[in-house]
Amino acid sequence: MPSVKISLDPDNLGPYEGLVIAELALQRLEKAHQTIQEAQARKSEDFIFHMQLYALAFLRPDAAGMAQEQNWFTSRPEENAGLSLASDTEAHSGHLGKARELTRRSVDSAIRADSKETGALWHENSALREAAFGNAAEAKHAAGEGLKLAPASLGVGVEAALAYAIAGDTARADSLARELNKRYPVDTQMQSLWLPAVRAKAALDRKNLREALNDLQSAAAPIEFGQIFFVTNISCLYPTYIRGEAYLAAGQGSAAADEFQKIIDHSGIVWNCWTGSLARLGTARANALQAKTSQGADADAARVRALAAYKDFLTLWKDADPDIPILKQAKAEYAKLE
Repeated sequence: MPSVKISLDPDNLGPYEGLVIAELALQRLEKAHQTIQEAQARKSEDFIFHMQLYALAFLRPDAAGMAQEQNWFTSRPEENAGLSLASDTEAHSGHLGKARELTRRSVDSAIRADSKETGALWHENSALREAAFGNAAEAKHAAGEGLKLAPASLGVGVEAALAYAIAGDTARADSLARELNKRYPVDTQMQSLWLPAVRAKAALDRKNLREALNDLQSAAAPIEFGQIFFVTNISCLYPTYIRGEAYLAAGQGSAAADEFQKIIDHSGIVWNCWTGSLARLGTARANALQAKTSQGADADAARVRALAAYKDFLTLWKDADPDIPILKQAKAEYAKLE
């Protein structure tokens, strides 16, 4: 449909943006680049296209291309979006100190541009990765700061709820989830993606594996790969990641590996989100579990896969900040498996 709309109204940029999103999601990087070039040939300097060009450069990977797009954002009203993208890229490789500084700058930039809600979303983005990396106190602080800036925002609310759940503050997560359920009873993504993920993560914290897996079944649908409209990428696939964790906790290594592999296989959706890097560690853990629960050749094969996945993650994080809790855990697990 987007191509039909473009042919009927070639100066309408919306369909171009939508088509690029679809092409990125399908890993058609060259086609996505061509579509952006077509739009820019119409003298468009829409910042969305520059975000998409940044994503293309990240996926290729092309450091010079990312730097070029980062430079484009400098001193523009949308500079905060470019800073947030750069923050995600640093965090993707475990450069958490740099990521935190870029997040601080992105929030300040958004507030200067009179967009408190956007600044709040950058706080929540930071809260989610802090929680996932094992920094619960930092995660809860960032989540709270985001809620202070934009307490009525749907995006801020759901990301804060999930950040609290991942950080282990199930009481706060449950409270926010109940409030959001009342406010958005017929919102499809709220009911089918966000709330199941929040509830499942809280259930995992309570060691209720059956409840967690049941909650996540509703998110196992085509909508799982749909676009989230208040983030810089297409989607971080949070329900997929949490389902992988739930299968790990339930001792189902093969099922867990399948979930984490979905994230790796859909880099055109995830872009530079932290789930893309931690999915590698999740795959390693899933295969290590299979090695432990299998016998003979199957166990040996799973161990080889696990070692390769650990090496993949640790290579990606070779220059990571050494004090990140999940990195310490990964190194210890790898050493034990060798």
